[in-house]
Amino acid sequence: MKKDPLQIIAFKTYGTDAHLYLKGRALEDEDIDLEKKSWFSLLVNSWKRFETDEIRRTDLTLKVSNQNKIESKSDAEGYFLVNQSSGILSDFIDSEGWLEYEVSFTSLQKSRKIQLDNCFKGEMLIPKADSSFGVISDIDDTILHTGVASRLKWQVVVNTFFKTPHKRKALEGSAEFYHLLHNGKTKDEANPIFYVSNSPWNLYRYLDFFLRVNEFPKGPILLRDFRTPFDRTPKTELAHKYHEIYNILNTYPELNFILIGDCGENDAYIYLDVVKEFPGRIAAIYLRAVNHSKKMKRISSLFEDYKKVPVLIVEKSNDALQHAKQHGFIS
Repeated sequence: MKKDPLQIIAFKTYGTDAHLYLKGRALEDEDIDLEKKSWFSLLVNSWKRFETDEIRRTDLTLKVSNQNKIESKSDAEGYFLVNQSSGILSDFIDSEGWLEYEVSFTSLQKSRKIQLDNCFKGEMLIPKADSSFGVISDIDDTILHTGVASRLKWQVVVNTFFKTPHKRKALEGSAEFYHLLHNGKTKDEANPIFYVSNSPWNLYRYLDFFLRVNEFPKGPILLRDFRTPFDRTPKTELAHKYHEIYNILNTYPELNFILIGDCGENDAYIYLDVVKEFPGRIAAIYLRAVNHSKKMKRISSLFEDYKKVPVLIVEKSNDALQHAKQHGFIS
């Protein structure tokens, strides 16, 4: 039986001027065509995303700007992680703060084809020093209609398994709003945008494609491991969204953040906990309304007398634009 070619998916990550945080996954290339439209092709593609063939415990080599080559190794699930101090990196970032690097399989296997001539590109964000604030945004039902608030989550299944990312539409006005926040009040700030979702890493390329096609600002996409009863990777102490948001805030202690989510799941409660954990660090909270009367009533009452930070439940994106102007986030 012919074996699939090898590939490395380098996730968009974030770090600092003196610290590298690079993450990705070594996998067999299942030849997932993001443009296929028949229901059968979509179902097959969805199966391929979750039935991954990881390249376990294999040696990898990373090359980063002025650094010496960095040796790494994929784990039992195919993931690699470089989390270490480095030399000064700011001289090697582009105008938006992105640092490029290369990752490859250390040993070429003659019996296996390796895609892209064994040279896979990755990017790490180092927010610019003059950024006014950062943005941490949910994805599902915040910028991408998913249906997490639907009964029995049936819309999530339909949208994820039977729609191409090319056909998934961004919620009205969201891309424009994010670009305005990214550009800031001076229109030239490159404020960092972080996308945090409970979706598994198996959907990384799907969501990355969606963000690019709908012209959202580029930013790290932070997903979770798709765990099985046989998963051998260690669990984080905190739930995924808490872990990621706390880590971003701790990584950039001088930067305040705007939190954006929706009223459908737990975003409101998570964001209230973040405000308590990081007093004075949250500039505003935006929660997009969902088509679920009980959830909307509960979230509205939660913020009825809340005064610690500005909060807006967003019915239309234009309301968020006006609110952001009033608070000096955008011009």
